[in-house]
Amino acid sequence: MTTVITAVVGNINFCPENQVEEIRQNIATILSTPKYSVPMYRDFGLEGGIVDKPTVIAKSKLISEIISAIRQYEPRVEVESVSFTATTDGVLKPTVKVIINET
Repeated sequence: MTTVITAVVGNINFCPENQVEEIRQNIATILSTPKYSVPMYRDFGLEGGIVDKPTVIAKSKLISEIISAIRQYEPRVEVESVSFTATTDGVLKPTVKVIINET
């Protein structure tokens, strides 16, 4: 099964209805959490130092960070692709397409 996830967490559901909802929520959390911001879990999330890089460099570094973080913290999926939407103020919003491993 393939699903697309953006970096918008919204309300956290502590009792997801199914595995797909749980995985989507986990990946959205990974995408929206800056590394070093979670006490006792400092490696969780994405590197924040990429913010000041030129867009082309930021995209390539973010793709690498996103794939590594998802592999580490959500092993039930394989990343198929990572794309970005850029806002007018230069903010890159990642969208990740993943394949959920059937278990």
